[in-house]
Order: sequence, then C-alpha cells, then structure tokens
Amino acid sequence: MLNLDFHPSGRHFLQIPGPSPVPDRILRAMSLPTIDHRGPEFGALGLELLAKTRQIFKTVNPVIIYPASGTGAWEAALVNTLSPGDRVLMFETGHFAALWQKMARRLSIETEFLGLSGDQGWRQGVQADMIEARLMEDPSHEIKAVCVVHNETSTGVTSDIAAVRRAIDAAGHPALLMVDTISGLASADYRHDEWGVDVTISGSQKGLMLPPGISFNALSDKAINTSKSAQLPKSFWAWDEIIEANKNGYWPYTPNTNLLYGLNEALDMLLDEGLEHVLKRHQRWAAGVRAAVNAWGLEIQCQDPAVYSPVLTGVVMPDGVDADAIRKLIYERFDLSLGMGLGKTKGRMFRIGHLGDCNDLTLIATLGGCEAGMQLADIPLKDSGVLAALDYFARHPLDADR
Repeated sequence: MLNLDFHPSGRHFLQIPGPSPVPDRILRAMSLPTIDHRGPEFGALGLELLAKTRQIFKTVNPVIIYPASGTGAWEAALVNTLSPGDRVLMFETGHFAALWQKMARRLSIETEFLGLSGDQGWRQGVQADMIEARLMEDPSHEIKAVCVVHNETSTGVTSDIAAVRRAIDAAGHPALLMVDTISGLASADYRHDEWGVDVTISGSQKGLMLPPGISFNALSDKAINTSKSAQLPKSFWAWDEIIEANKNGYWPYTPNTNLLYGLNEALDMLLDEGLEHVLKRHQRWAAGVRAAVNAWGLEIQCQDPAVYSPVLTGVVMPDGVDADAIRKLIYERFDLSLGMGLGKTKGRMFRIGHLGDCNDLTLIATLGGCEAGMQLADIPLKDSGVLAALDYFARHPLDADR
C-alpha cells in the first residue's frame, strides 16, 4: 500500500507556493460528519460562509463557489461572459497567464497576448500602459475582456490591478476586467469592488489554507448582465442557477460539504485575526525571505521591487546550476519541499512559499534547509541568509502590542 505519511520524525516542511500547509484547526473542522446538503443545517452554513467569503474578496456582490480547482474557475469566468469568436486581451506575466491564454483558445476565444519581450515578461508585472495603448486602437470595441493575473505564482510578481482598471477607463473601453488571484487571495491585498474588477478568480489551496478543491468567481453587476447574452456552452459552470440557489444557502448540485466546513473555519481564522493584519504579516515574511536571498548574493526572479510578491519568492540559481537538482537534494536531506521553476524558468530557479499557516521560525528553518542544501552543492554564497532573515525579523516585529 502506498505510504502517504512517510516522514519518520517531525513534520514535513511544505514550502511551495500552494498547496500550502493546512492548519490542524481546519483539518478538524473537515472531519465532522457529512450532513444533508438539502437540509436546514446546510442552508444556514451556506448563507454564513457566502457572507464571510464576500468579506475576503471585499465585495458586496455574489461570489460563486465551485467544487473545483482554480482551473475550473478560469473556465467559468470565460464561458459565462463570452461567445465563440470573441476577442480578449491577455497579458503574459508567467506560466499561469500562459495557461489561461491556452484555455481561452481551446474554448474558441480569439486571444491577443501582450507582454514584454524575452524573459523580461516573466520578471515584471502587468504593464498597464501597454493595455491602455492597445485598447485605444480598438474604437469598434472588438475586445470584450482584459484578463490578467494578480499574483503570478510562477514568478513571484504581484501586479497592480488598480492601474489596469485605470488604463481601461482612460481608454474609454467597455471591456470586462477579469483577474486571477488564485494565489493572491488572503495573502496579498485584493479589492474586487474598489478596483472595479468584473470577475475575480481564486482557489482554496493558497492563502485560504485549505486543500485543493474549491474555486471562486467573484462577480460585478456588469459581469452578471453580460452573462445573460454570452453564448459559450456551459452547464455545470453556469452562474444563474448557482446565484439563485445561493440565495437560500444551497447549490444546484451536490457541493463539497466537508471542504465547505473547512472553508468556514478558514474564514473565521482570517476574519478573527483581521484581514489587514494577515496581509501585513505576509509582507513582513516576504521581506525577511528577500533579505536572505540578498545575503546569499543570488538574484530574485522578480526584478521590480514595487511588485515583489508577499506570497512567494523566486530564487534564481547561478549559471550552470540545475535548480531542480538543488531542490531534490534539499528534499532528500532536509524533508523540505520547494516550488520548481515552471515554463521558461524550469531548471533555473526554485520558489520559496511564505504564505498561510507559517511563522518566523517556519521560515527560518526553511531558509536553513535552503542554505545548507546549497552549501552541500558547493554553490558559492556571499553570506548567511539565515542570519540576515533572523536580523530582519528581530528588527521588524509584527504589531508587538497584539
């Protein structure tokens, strides 16, 4: 029989940028007995967690919850708002932006893929001025939507979504704004209503600290109205039936009941702490990890400090060093999982996740495993990243009065 709990002592360090570690409190909530998803108890649960979910997205509008991964929520956003042959403008910031564009093409959507040339597109954020310029060239409004990734998990870049909204408005263009914040939600600042987003896509396995299996579409009134005339085929993903059923706390099909128990618990944890405090500690953790990478004398994948991600940090290896071999060494010697480089960055970098159920010592241990592994591989390091991170955390306490 396959042994899925093979770590001989201590806990495995899961420091990939999602799925993130699931707190025991959430695991206990998910272990409760499954109830009738048509009964009164479930209706009360549904109404409660739907209301709390809107607080996390910072919206007063409906948030659709699907029993699916984030990829499902990508598809739901597209098929509910577009028709075959519609044109959308997408911006390449990394591997997941590229995958979303690939999906759109398979759904018979015409895509334009903007981006910076060469590798620079994977080291910078969305360039709002490029979006504005392209929309200005579309007076007949053939472009129906602008699709961007908020926190690009493959590169450690968090783009300025408010700037994208301003660019669309400056161009006087009616295109919908669709945003993937699958890895950003509850870890990086996100404001669905304030930033004028029409469809926000997210998932459960990152900042929400849940296993994979829940995804979201947060909607605007404009998106809902657009969905009434969209012609792409949809059934399972259709918003109208879910919105109607959600009014009483239910779903039009069997929901993932026990994962919803976990979601309700995760929302309580985040809201009890205070979402602004949650975001502040993620920023602090990220700064501590970057202090370590700088001390090592290594490059950070994101080259623009203004868009450093609070969720993960990409660490670029010196020329000639196989980052995947380093990850394998660290995993085997120190029971520590790091994110691999994806797409254009495969073999060139590894990714340190610093999100969700973490603390300072979790990250110090993670950096210790990275440092020891690179030393074993004879990678020349300028200084100790562990000591640099310790110093940063000591000099920057998080709300000492809490």
